[in-house]
Amino acid sequence: MRFPVRAALAGAALLFAPQALATNYTLWIHGKNSGGTKQGNYADFSAWGPASTAAGVNKKAVNWDGRQRIGGQNVYIRDALDCYCTGDNWCYIAVHSAGNLQIGYALALYGGSARYKKNAKPNASGVCGNTDGKTQTGWNIKWVNVASGAAGGSELADMGEWAVSDPIVSDLVTTTARAMYNHNTTRGIRFNMFAGAKGKVYSGLLPGQDDDAVSYHSTGGVSGSAGGAYCNPSDWFCNDLTLGSNACEGGRAKWTNHFVKFRDDGESHGHGANGKWEGIVGKVRADMVTNAK
Repeated sequence: MRFPVRAALAGAALLFAPQALATNYTLWIHGKNSGGTKQGNYADFSAWGPASTAAGVNKKAVNWDGRQRIGGQNVYIRDALDCYCTGDNWCYIAVHSAGNLQIGYALALYGGSARYKKNAKPNASGVCGNTDGKTQTGWNIKWVNVASGAAGGSELADMGEWAVSDPIVSDLVTTTARAMYNHNTTRGIRFNMFAGAKGKVYSGLLPGQDDDAVSYHSTGGVSGSAGGAYCNPSDWFCNDLTLGSNACEGGRAKWTNHFVKFRDDGESHGHGANGKWEGIVGKVRADMVTNAK
């Protein structure tokens, strides 16, 4: 009996059916702001600068209400990670200031959980559909670039210098930020720290070198239950923030998988993006253009 031609063709079609192509994305997670960004809108780069500016392959803006506390807003970060960093897709992550707390919180508390593989096609709320109904553990992340990371908190929050009622300020108290989750739990993902030092107005309140909002103890990923004073090698009366993952001068270690990629020895990079991709954010953006491909 002859094998039916139709069945043979169907079998061949299945055998040679095109497979879903793996895609790389660059996710940008902003920090504390006035709440103007649009949650779930991955095209809204208003926290950063012009959306037309190059900032890594297939860039997406991960927006949350930057006035509210980390725990209540972290779902928007997890939605984005599920959308773009599961299945065959991989992500590069860039964060600024309190965005450092957001990605650290997500990885430490949810990075070991089962995540449904998503189709990278978000609905109006920023939630993507499942692909095959299967799950994976955590997310596919190549590395995280951190501009002026506030995962160690800021003394400006400690002292009430941010004189606003925004709940996020409570999370930025140094002891609170450092106790929020285990900062050593990064699921094996490296955090590249970019530490700015162009501090002026608030430098008398912030220990060591600072970018006018956050000090080196935080932007350098230095461990401990509270912040310390760390500086550039040219400063005599302060322990050095070392490059790489080595312990700082004085022996204080950095958190696991935290690596100082840029230390602002020239004291020329300030804190903010300010809708212009400026300050230390500009340094991270340039690195993403070069390496997030």
